[in-house]
Amino acid sequence: MEKFIIKGGTPLRGEVQISGAKNAAVAIIPAAILAADKCVLENVPSISDVEVALEILSSMGAVIKRLSKSKIEVDTSRICDGTVPYELARSTRGSSYFLGALLGRFKKASVPLPGGCDLGSRPIDQHIKCFEALGAKADIKHGIVDLSADKLIGTQIYFDKVTVGGTINALLACAKAEGLTIIENAAKEPHIVDLANFLNSMGADIMGAGTDVIKVKGVSKLHGTEYSVIPDQIEAGTFMVAAAATCGDITLKNVIPKHLEPITAKLRKIGVYVEVEDETDNVRVVGRPHYEGTDIKTSPHPGFPTDMQPQMGALLCMANGTSVITEGIYDNRFKYVNELRKMGADIQVDGRIAIFEGGAKLTGAPVMACDLRAGAAMVIAGLCASGKTEIEDIHFIERGYENFVGKLRKLGADISIVDYPDEPELHDKVISIG
Repeated sequence: MEKFIIKGGTPLRGEVQISGAKNAAVAIIPAAILAADKCVLENVPSISDVEVALEILSSMGAVIKRLSKSKIEVDTSRICDGTVPYELARSTRGSSYFLGALLGRFKKASVPLPGGCDLGSRPIDQHIKCFEALGAKADIKHGIVDLSADKLIGTQIYFDKVTVGGTINALLACAKAEGLTIIENAAKEPHIVDLANFLNSMGADIMGAGTDVIKVKGVSKLHGTEYSVIPDQIEAGTFMVAAAATCGDITLKNVIPKHLEPITAKLRKIGVYVEVEDETDNVRVVGRPHYEGTDIKTSPHPGFPTDMQPQMGALLCMANGTSVITEGIYDNRFKYVNELRKMGADIQVDGRIAIFEGGAKLTGAPVMACDLRAGAAMVIAGLCASGKTEIEDIHFIERGYENFVGKLRKLGADISIVDYPDEPELHDKVISIG
């Protein structure tokens, strides 16, 4: 079992290169199925969620060639079946995107319900509604989603609530459908736009991505392409918060400042210095000794992203005054609070609302990464805390951050990965009395 060991108290300083976006890559990789051709993908992050997506493709017959650390050739021409292996699908949330891609190409799909981080209820009812509107029949039995259709016909799809996954699956399923599909109340996240741009580069006809109404004119055939994945908005935001929390000075390279605006606005509000270098699009973040608390409510883009909520929570527990975070997306996003309490934070949770009493002086402690972003929050807390912090279950963090330890060490952090022996299994014992 591997752990992160962090000795806190060192301001982070220097430059950090932001990797390709996890949330974009795990949608674009399944989308390559629609081409039935070779696609060359650049700026692909080397993270476990991406590796699982590539393994799923490979298991179905695709040929994967790694041209460099961040450049991959994916040949999906040999895929002839729409079935995703159970164990692989259960290890990542992104496996749900194979539903739309396989349905779009083969008019059938068989995909186990996805896994990933436990953030509460994340139903796929809106996904199913979309597939059925296009003409597919859906059957869910024993944790397997089976889809089939004679043909897919463009239609009007209205999502009852904004759903990133549903919007992605809608784009994948209708790119080759007959006629026009109008997707209303669509998600507007940067990785939605990136997926649409990728599909368009393969010959799709998609307009309006990044707005709440997307129009897709179905095409009969898509082709291979070369495409570069956008930088990771959440990785960038995590390093921005880390710079602020440690009173550091970090310049982020390979970012799109527009994507960071909701994060930048909140950091500036509490007193963090954030500068966008217009000529390079680099972003510099300079921390200060004291910050003022604030209120945050997570919401779909362009609101404050839920994937940045735990990291900001780690920062706000040290700010002056009282801060309130309202989680507008997931039920179980506050599991990290118990871990911060172990380090000295004063936080109360009531459902989807957390109240942070600021001014905490964090001290190192053994803690867990409850999920991907919770793990990032614990890393930030450990970098600020006095003494040593040990973080378990770091496999969650490795799902979404490429070379996290290496990048932090380059910025001056005292962080390492240590391999601990697993706890011995406890066997039943017969105890004799008397």
